[in-house]
Amino acid sequence: MKLYGIPNCNTVKKARAWLAENGVEMPFHDFKKHGVSAELLQPWLQQAGWEKLLNRQGTTWRQLPGETKATVGDEASALRLMLEKPSVIKRPVLELDGKITLGFDEARYQSLFGK
Repeated sequence: MKLYGIPNCNTVKKARAWLAENGVEMPFHDFKKHGVSAELLQPWLQQAGWEKLLNRQGTTWRQLPGETKATVGDEASALRLMLEKPSVIKRPVLELDGKITLGFDEARYQSLFGK
């Protein structure tokens, strides 16, 4: 059980606040401080697919040069970009019992934690 993301991300802040308000203690893995590895990302890619795991709505993606964006067309290229720029990973990533949930949805968290 772990929450992954970047502390200054608004969606991560909402998830962490919800967890705290509901008395759920959850270790937090900061992508910027602790990084990411292919070993961490591979199971996520298998579960969610690279298109869902890659956040194309975020600032990091929008600031990438067009040439870089154009090279991301499959899992291998998406993985390379996520390893190079972890901020392009959809967040938060909640890992619970070997399964992941991307983003924060209060109803989903309530269901997961029986709150």
